[in-house]
Amino acid sequence: MERPGGATGATSQPPTRSGSDAALPRRAFVTQVMGLPVSAHVRGRVDTPEVEAAVGQVWSTLQKVDALFSTWRTDSELMRLRRGELDGALAHPWHEEVALLCAEAQRRTAGLFTASYPGAGGYDPTGLVKGWAVAKAAAHLANVPGISFCLNAGGDLVAGAGRDTRPSTWRVGIEDPARPGIVAATLDLATGGLATSGTAARGAHIADPRSGGAVERTGSATVWGPSLLWADVWATALFVDPVAGREALAVNDPQYRTFVL
Repeated sequence: MERPGGATGATSQPPTRSGSDAALPRRAFVTQVMGLPVSAHVRGRVDTPEVEAAVGQVWSTLQKVDALFSTWRTDSELMRLRRGELDGALAHPWHEEVALLCAEAQRRTAGLFTASYPGAGGYDPTGLVKGWAVAKAAAHLANVPGISFCLNAGGDLVAGAGRDTRPSTWRVGIEDPARPGIVAATLDLATGGLATSGTAARGAHIADPRSGGAVERTGSATVWGPSLLWADVWATALFVDPVAGREALAVNDPQYRTFVL
């Protein structure tokens, strides 16, 4: 399970154009939110008010998630819940949604992912929240006709297309964690999500739920498939234990693909 804050050690390179899609008009929007650089890449009818409005909604959604779930903001709802200052019945409904997803993630991964920790911190859903939040935010772009998009949050990606639009393909590079700046593999992503978990960027910040200790190994685990939420969960699980993670993935989410270094 990944402890909170910043990028995941994710080593996915920014998306580039692929094949015939390279000729399409393209526009990029960039911001900093949830402690991450986040960029929205759009192709097709990129200069419409609908695109700018949707990107604004993307940013607003991520800002709202930060206000609700940040463990770095003392005024977030999550921290107020931890301190007993907020009644759970009065918390935003997203807390219940996330708690249910965390329980499902623990079940699917056979315990390689958890939101429950011993000690003062206790419940910490932030290892799931980023993928969930970015996928939720990307839905605003999916409502815009005439575009395809790739939303990149600290190296974790959601790709898709607006209404009645053929998705275009994004070429994604996976960086070698042992050689920063060197691409170890590339893949094409048109729809769905991709996430990478590792220690190259932030050191041993991922905990093994079975022992409670930090995962000391080097390398990275990249997972891609229909949903960024579950790609992110599985990337963490496979980094914790590549063998057990692959076994659980084959049983519970065989439609996801992996690249482990």
